[in-house]
Amino acid sequence: MLPTLRQLQYLKLLAEHGSFSRAAEAAHVSQPALSSGVQELEKVLGAPVVERTRGQVQLTAVGAEAVKRAADVLARTEDLVEAARNAGKPLSGRFRLGVIPTVAPFLLPAKLPGMTAAHPKLRLFLREDLTPRLVAALKAGTLDAAVIALPYDLSGLESAAIGSDEILAAAPAGHRLAVEGALVPGALRADDLILLEDGHCLRDQALAAFDIAAPRGDDVFAATSLHTLVQMIGSGLGVSFLPEMAVKAGLADTPSVVVRRLEGAAPRREIVVAWRSGSSRAKEARMLAEALTLE
Repeated sequence: MLPTLRQLQYLKLLAEHGSFSRAAEAAHVSQPALSSGVQELEKVLGAPVVERTRGQVQLTAVGAEAVKRAADVLARTEDLVEAARNAGKPLSGRFRLGVIPTVAPFLLPAKLPGMTAAHPKLRLFLREDLTPRLVAALKAGTLDAAVIALPYDLSGLESAAIGSDEILAAAPAGHRLAVEGALVPGALRADDLILLEDGHCLRDQALAAFDIAAPRGDDVFAATSLHTLVQMIGSGLGVSFLPEMAVKAGLADTPSVVVRRLEGAAPRREIVVAWRSGSSRAKEARMLAEALTLE
């Protein structure tokens, strides 16, 4: 006998919500029904999947492994259902797209209106988040595709290029780097820098591109978004990096911030649409990449 999809779904919800009552509510079933389903799963597996203590549910080692495998099984099942419903109708129905914060505000407003007009039956669900969480969601099957920036480890994923985005330097007006012309390599120093907070891939990509070690210490300013970062630069708190797409979108259009290119080979990040290997939405993800291509 094999586990049923419903049993696997119950276990996954139980792991997510941490209680039988909340998991039952999420599954739209009674608590006894969900508890019975989990017990049946334990009989099939021949081992307990949860430890039941007052007010808390703890997965066993078997349960944790079962949840990990169940997520993949359920994701592929959802892929099957969506593929069957939309057979012969690409980019229609529900499509869950993640986008990193250093791309979303500058790419989507320019591209989505034309894409939705060309595909009126597409129901696009957007999620803006940091790259590690988007990649995890792709692998777990809770996203169909994600717009992220490379370099980044894409093991278990496939991707299609959108375009290349130059990384620029930004300094306060009046700063020693706010001069005419391109900056020479080595002009930026770690002690000058203010950065996006840890977790933003642009932070690591820019530091690597400019060959700068990340500054250390609790006194280093860290911004939660590019908009905040530009305000910090304009206030004279330091210098930083901005993606060209953000500059073109007018993010740094203020007299208090000066943007400069680096002399020689321009540091860049590659923007791609990524999806889980083997996903039935791969064709649509490639179509999405074509629709979002940078100009």
